[in-house]
Amino acid sequence: MPSEVRDIKLAPQGEQKIRWAERHMKLLNRIRERFLVEKPFKGVRLGLSIHLEAKTAQLARVLHSGGAEVAVTGCNPLSTQDDVSAALAQDGQITVYAWRSSTPEEYEHHLSQVLKTRPQAILDDGGDLVGLLHGKLSELAPSVWGGTEETTTGVRRLRTLAQQNKLRFPMFAVNDAQMKYLFDNRYGTGQSVWDGIMRTTNLSIAGKTVVVAGYGWCGRGIAMRAHGLGANVVITEIDPIRAIEAVMDGFRVLRMEQAAPLGDIFVTATGVRDVITEKHLKLLKDGAILANAGHFDVEISKPDLKRLAVSQNAIRPNVEEFTLRDGRHLYLLAEGRLVNLASGDGHPVEIMDLSFAVQALTLEYLVRHHDELKPGVYSVPKEIDQHVARTKLEALGIALDELSSAQRAYLEKAG
Repeated sequence: MPSEVRDIKLAPQGEQKIRWAERHMKLLNRIRERFLVEKPFKGVRLGLSIHLEAKTAQLARVLHSGGAEVAVTGCNPLSTQDDVSAALAQDGQITVYAWRSSTPEEYEHHLSQVLKTRPQAILDDGGDLVGLLHGKLSELAPSVWGGTEETTTGVRRLRTLAQQNKLRFPMFAVNDAQMKYLFDNRYGTGQSVWDGIMRTTNLSIAGKTVVVAGYGWCGRGIAMRAHGLGANVVITEIDPIRAIEAVMDGFRVLRMEQAAPLGDIFVTATGVRDVITEKHLKLLKDGAILANAGHFDVEISKPDLKRLAVSQNAIRPNVEEFTLRDGRHLYLLAEGRLVNLASGDGHPVEIMDLSFAVQALTLEYLVRHHDELKPGVYSVPKEIDQHVARTKLEALGIALDELSSAQRAYLEKAG
């Protein structure tokens, strides 16, 4: 089936972005060299749902270099970059179904188009492909050997299906690999969220009070970078252990009702809905900025915000001003969607090089071993994590110490 993109004429501009990413993705380049020779995906159909921008385009090309037939779509209506989609589709080697600002109907149509290519392996980001394969398009599930899941929200959805004994094929929780969450979630989200916020607002962070909802690995990164930019950081949490971590990392921990009147900028990173609702919105100061770093646009209650407002205006790209009855103005960034992708270019290239190396190698493992795997949620094999880490260090010119035979014997004896 032909690709469905917004404007194929944008391809030259998108190609420049992909080439820039390619230049800085040293791990994927090494993997591509091997894939070109070994063709581990020869004759295999791969379906991808992922934030469609330059770095993911490079991943799609690397998978194609391994012999795969690749069909790709976005995983968020505002994160697709139309020029990159056009560049990826222009030579016809990879099929693309995606454009920016798609309606809910268009978004689901594009997901469905990918699944109608009958992929044998899938790469999901947020769980929408898996959701369709267990719902409206369940008749296509038997042809799926399995897949990988990129993000925390998607892994939660997978584990729910598995606990209910409904998951129909094996899925690898790439999000839980150390070379993913320790770097992508923390350093990637930490930098890219503030890239998106600062690019969108053109405001200073220094001296402001930033409220970060959630102190998981993403929240840690967001808080760390906010502190580095000179912000006074407040954390809200439901988990007592994470709350203590935040305290010992030097941050104030408050309930959202306590933090609401204090914050200048709010960033949600919890993966659950209704983190900021009407009761909090009524407490916010005039000019407060609301941004979301979770996968879905449900953490900041947009229905509550619209109900409280007497007017709503787009005053800058990706900035909506809501004027409340009492005259206060609240600002929602990127429609409450992922601010780092909807208002920016997503995570730094080198960070996604790590995550996508894990993705590529885990998909290869799945294709080689799918006959041995039963339906369920699997951890990424440790050897893949270790290989990605060592290869990255080699690319950086960093060497590690090694245990001597005497040290190894000591450890084995002590054990």
